[in-house]
Amino acid sequence: MSQIIDFFADVPLIFRTGILLGGIVIFWILEGIIPLYSFKYKKGRHAFLNLLFTTTTAIIGFGFAFLLLKSTEIVNDNHFGIIHLFDFPLIFEVIISILILDLVGAYLVHFVEHKIPWMWKFHVIHHSDKNVDVTTGLRHHPGETVFRIMFTILGVYVSGASIGMVMLYQSLSVLFAHITHANISLPKNIDRIISYIFVTPNMHKVHHHFQLPLTDTNYGNIFSIWDRVFGTFSFVDNSKSIVYGIDTHINDKKIDSFSDLLLIPFKKMKKTNQSKFS
Repeated sequence: MSQIIDFFADVPLIFRTGILLGGIVIFWILEGIIPLYSFKYKKGRHAFLNLLFTTTTAIIGFGFAFLLLKSTEIVNDNHFGIIHLFDFPLIFEVIISILILDLVGAYLVHFVEHKIPWMWKFHVIHHSDKNVDVTTGLRHHPGETVFRIMFTILGVYVSGASIGMVMLYQSLSVLFAHITHANISLPKNIDRIISYIFVTPNMHKVHHHFQLPLTDTNYGNIFSIWDRVFGTFSFVDNSKSIVYGIDTHINDKKIDSFSDLLLIPFKKMKKTNQSKFS
């Protein structure tokens, strides 16, 4: 385990890029073999738009890399955080850190984004995708990227994680973003069993339904246990009944370009009978 953490402490850029792009390619192929939906859209153009947001995420991530690294140094130099309270074996330190990073840096920030109106306006870019596939997991407004990095840093202070543990978690997070957004059909029973611990494709698709109350459920990133513990878990028996998008923009033709999506948080949000914050 120490060798794995040492590797991720100085993980090569090519490895991280391989997880990102390799995952897209693998699930892109699987979407053609075992699709959940038969979307009628320009898959290449759709992917290009979502990959543009991956570029902004990478740029912002590099910009905050020093702050994230410094945070891990502070907590470890001062033995701050849950894993430093007791003399845990390394494997337990890793598991605890990943669980807390997932709780604070993914579930909590996601929950907050749905509850605070001005944060929701940034997150709505992710929900505005009406053709959820493997590239949708990369579709995050630059402002939301900042939110998630700040909550990840908070997770570092709560857990006491080292930079190797943080990078291991982030690599797993990218992989799960591919898996849970991919337009693939899994046997219902298998998906449901796995969803007792991990977020699955069918479980996360519920979160992308265009209307409340389903939009405000299944916030988990890697572990589904947080949704179950905090009462935000929901399950839809027929995943193909899910309609993707968000009700405030479901018929909006002006959200099909990178510039339009970037400007959404700075515009007045439309309201419908079931809209959030209406």
